[in-house]
Amino acid sequence: MIARLGSERGTTLIETAIASAILLVVMAGLLSMAALATTYTENHGHLEARTTEYAQDKMEQLLALAFTDSGSDTVVFPAAGSGGSGLAVGGNTSAAQSLYVDWLAADGSLLGGGTTAPTSWFYERLWAICYLQSDNVTCNTTTATGVKRITVTSTVRSAVGNALIPKSTVVALKASQF
Repeated sequence: MIARLGSERGTTLIETAIASAILLVVMAGLLSMAALATTYTENHGHLEARTTEYAQDKMEQLLALAFTDSGSDTVVFPAAGSGGSGLAVGGNTSAAQSLYVDWLAADGSLLGGGTTAPTSWFYERLWAICYLQSDNVTCNTTTATGVKRITVTSTVRSAVGNALIPKSTVVALKASQF
């Protein structure tokens, strides 16, 4: 029995080294999956959720205004009584236009408006207001109707990894009765 144990000396060390090598290869494969999951969670679980939240916040602020309001400053919160565009038709959700854009810091605090972004901005909110035509699709800036379409787009400055920049758009209709 003692002679038999002596012949198997070192086998445990070799087995352990082989098992460790296999474990190392498997873990290296899983690390790339963990990095991918972390990137996806940060971009889609955190940043995209924030862009949606901030777009909804701006939409609620705009919907609180009267249909005919064309002077409230919506770049500040709460909206000031004058100095802005209110619900006047205008704006663009693809390029910053004065009175229709504001900038937020990484923590969501308001940094102000203007077409020139502050250096510390992390989120950009753009909004556009137009008259909805009778076909319920076409948007017009000149022919007044009883319904305005409000579109707010919120975009984050940068994404984690080489992913697409998280962006959210919220659209609502405002009737002249409100």
